[in-house]
Amino acid sequence: MGHLRALERLEQLARLMDSRFRIPGTGIRFGLDPVLGLVLGLGDALAALPALYILFEARRMGVPRSLRLRMLFNIGIDFLFGSIPILGSVFDVGFRANKRNVALLRRHVEERAHAAPGVKPAARTL
Repeated sequence: MGHLRALERLEQLARLMDSRFRIPGTGIRFGLDPVLGLVLGLGDALAALPALYILFEARRMGVPRSLRLRMLFNIGIDFLFGSIPILGSVFDVGFRANKRNVALLRRHVEERAHAAPGVKPAARTL
């Protein structure tokens, strides 16, 4: 049950970073990640901290190394392309590495729950 609570917190963090706000009159959603990316030099490093926290929590949950490496790859892509001034923030709006990683984590937790008899997987909220 502790993993499910942690997963819910990570989903809230991913929403804040990737899709918390909406541009009025459009379906375009964005979070703090692309906004922080507008701060040259420091912004993308600050935006990487929550992403690394999600990765750290995945390790604490016992996620296999191969899945953590996939998550790290998503973080690297986000950091690399997100570091491009202005265009990087546009990339961040579409790529949403945090939501991708939490979705991978949720899928892993649900698969593990299906393997354990009598454990009901959580409702998907992402």
